[in-house]
Amino acid sequence: MSLSLQKNHILVSLLFLILCGQTLFSQNTIISGIVTDAKTSEPLSFATVFFDESSIGTTTDATGHYKIQSDKNYTKLKVLSLGYKPMSKEVVLGKEQSINFKLQPEAKQLDEVTVKGQKSKYRNKDNPAVELIRKVIDHKSENRKEGFDYYEYEKYEKVQFALSNVTDKFKNRKAFKKFQFVFENLDTTKLEGKPVLPVYLKESLSNVWYRKSPKTTKEIVKANKTVAFEGYVDNQGIDAYMKYLYQDINIYDNNITLLTNQFISPIANLSPTFYKFFIVDTITENNNKFIRLAFVPRNHSDFLFQGHMLITLDSSYAVANIDMSVNKDINLNWVKELKFVQNFEKNGDQGYTVVSEELSADFGLSKGKMGIFGQRTVSYKDFKLNQSRPDQDYSGDPVVVSDSAGILNDQYWINNRHSQLSKSEKGVYATIDSVKKIPAFKRSMDVLVLLFAGYKTITPYFDMGPLSTFYSFNPVEGFRLRFGGRTTNAFSKKIVFEGYGAYGFKDEKWKYYIGATYSFTKRSIFEFPVRSLKASYQRETKIPGQELQFVQEDNILLSFKRGTNDKWLYNDIFNLEYLNEFKNHFSFTLGYKNWIQKAAGGLHYNRTDYVNDSFDIKNIQTSEVSLTLRWAPNEKFYQGKTYRIPISFKNPIFTLRYVQGIKGLLGGEYDYQNISLNIYKRFYFSQLGYTDVVLEGGKIFGKVPFPLLDIHRANQTYAYQLQSYNLMNFLEFVSDQYASINIDHSFNGFFFNKIPLFKKLKWREAVTLKVLYGSINSNNNPVNNSGLLKFPITPEGIPITYSLSEKPYVEGSVAIANIFKFFRVDLVKRFTYLNHPNISQLGIRVRFKFDF
Repeated sequence: MSLSLQKNHILVSLLFLILCGQTLFSQNTIISGIVTDAKTSEPLSFATVFFDESSIGTTTDATGHYKIQSDKNYTKLKVLSLGYKPMSKEVVLGKEQSINFKLQPEAKQLDEVTVKGQKSKYRNKDNPAVELIRKVIDHKSENRKEGFDYYEYEKYEKVQFALSNVTDKFKNRKAFKKFQFVFENLDTTKLEGKPVLPVYLKESLSNVWYRKSPKTTKEIVKANKTVAFEGYVDNQGIDAYMKYLYQDINIYDNNITLLTNQFISPIANLSPTFYKFFIVDTITENNNKFIRLAFVPRNHSDFLFQGHMLITLDSSYAVANIDMSVNKDINLNWVKELKFVQNFEKNGDQGYTVVSEELSADFGLSKGKMGIFGQRTVSYKDFKLNQSRPDQDYSGDPVVVSDSAGILNDQYWINNRHSQLSKSEKGVYATIDSVKKIPAFKRSMDVLVLLFAGYKTITPYFDMGPLSTFYSFNPVEGFRLRFGGRTTNAFSKKIVFEGYGAYGFKDEKWKYYIGATYSFTKRSIFEFPVRSLKASYQRETKIPGQELQFVQEDNILLSFKRGTNDKWLYNDIFNLEYLNEFKNHFSFTLGYKNWIQKAAGGLHYNRTDYVNDSFDIKNIQTSEVSLTLRWAPNEKFYQGKTYRIPISFKNPIFTLRYVQGIKGLLGGEYDYQNISLNIYKRFYFSQLGYTDVVLEGGKIFGKVPFPLLDIHRANQTYAYQLQSYNLMNFLEFVSDQYASINIDHSFNGFFFNKIPLFKKLKWREAVTLKVLYGSINSNNNPVNNSGLLKFPITPEGIPITYSLSEKPYVEGSVAIANIFKFFRVDLVKRFTYLNHPNISQLGIRVRFKFDF
């Protein structure tokens, strides 16, 4: 994930520190305590604690502690642990209390199989709990909702975020003097024993239709309502990222993606290999009998769940309820607590269907301090099973938002919500609207946007920035100052003007950029799907072969480079681009580019003697049209102030680009064709982490000088660049045909978790491999053509630019990630072309990376 995206995440988090509003006193029964062995006083981990005659329960952690709450009138709390006598105690309704249990050991008979005390060796063989879970696994295809030929239902979804563990010290800070009304909205029911302050809420109501063959899911969003922070953060981007974090969970899947990580489901095909299972009780609800089955990880540091489930005591072996959390020993950033609950109900004689689910997470910024509580609640009703619809109902976009979805009144929501909002939730909308009108809030947000997004609002119509580009330096320009900005949506949503001016104090030259983008839709030029026309003119310097992602080339942090860095270009570029995006995430871009490039610094354009030739070529001019096709199915992204940043997921991204150079068109000097294809895909390997793979290839047809060949992406900075070759020098390799593969695998701590020190530090391991093949056709090789520009050489006559015709360029790295939860450090090794001058065979590179 990029630096810009991380800044926006931090900005969103900091928003939580200055928001929202009305006290709620709850009648919840909240109980905490510890479960121990009555004889040895040792804590009993993974004991099942639940309210008697209910399906509300939890399990003790590794130290025997538990917390449980309910707003129902349950009067008894019961504890079950394999090998111990069950125990019950009375509870006081509507109070927060502490209840400890001391269990007496007991041999227990289950289904005619004797199970000895808890300390006996666990095994799968002849284990009735394992036999039961295998029955559940065998019946997965029958019980999952995808087993129906057709189904449909109404879905209500609520996503909310709140500050957790809000203290009086925090509330009384001087900075919040004008925001005291916000703290009237504290809620003590969301998180056990911790007051939370709601700051974000999004609701949606939709109809979902499913068809098995051909497989199609259609969602019609009837209503949307959200807390908005227009002008400060991208609300659509926040929504996309929330959906990325809180994805739909199907417990019948083998792997469950949660908070950007993959967990093995407790009913995965191989779950008996990774989990221990225990039968703890049988219960009866509504004349239906169930077995309560507890499960815990065999290895507490693996990405696995712990908890319990209710399994039907009939021939279906369906899951009727599951309540699970994650162990605190896993290598998961920021998360203090994580819990998932899913409830199923019998739908006539057609099996069990999910009716509600809740995913809650308490994100901790620091241990024992305030954090952020997030919760996604979904309910389902009005099921129709195996009732078909006309084919046209399933056609078109998979998600369709009704035109009236965002403008429905409060009475509509009162009538149609599956469950009414709590008092504090109701207060979020009004409180945020009030907060946004306070001048102190606006000033605070302006400062935060400047620090983390890089822009400062000068007037309602103009933002100045980005901040990181105001000062930089390089060997050609020396000390460089730049000022620029862009118009805001308050000026116009249909058209945006942007520009900057920069001056180099060494070359004493002005650089500048001016551009305008017009939207052909009623939306902003940044709002997906975009249909826009952009025109720009730029006079600027550039390093040949440096391609950066989500960062400006004159960013001050990139001014520090290794080795020789004196071969630059002065560019005059006119660009005209038409972008058309479709809701299925296919897009095309039609473009025209007129480019005049002039050698700068130690770079020369010569046809005979590179060093001493007196017939220098002053510049090269090209005129080209282009077509770019891009398809990114189900892509999610965050729209920052300058860049749209993709959120990586398992779907591939295809980008096909064709460029036609036209000689004689507006000064163009060359005819050529350039075609390239880029494919990106993330592969998940469950406990072994995930791999990002990028395949790329390209070919140039026509006779062109080396500045128009593919100058392979090099990196001489100390920041690790994902799509560049980090130990390749600028202008070191050029090709007119090439193919490459980049592999980046993150193990997510799979090995480091076995090393106590690394486990405590929560370090993670990663490896990369980058391989590049290429060649130059004899028509484009200056050795064979005296009319072509010579490859650059040093003043001593040593070549510095080469072809890849001998062998591939190969580099790899091993990395320690998650250092201080933000940084990744790579030790990069170069394996080929080690005889080239002024190269580094080994280097350390640093990357900022935010991840859970």
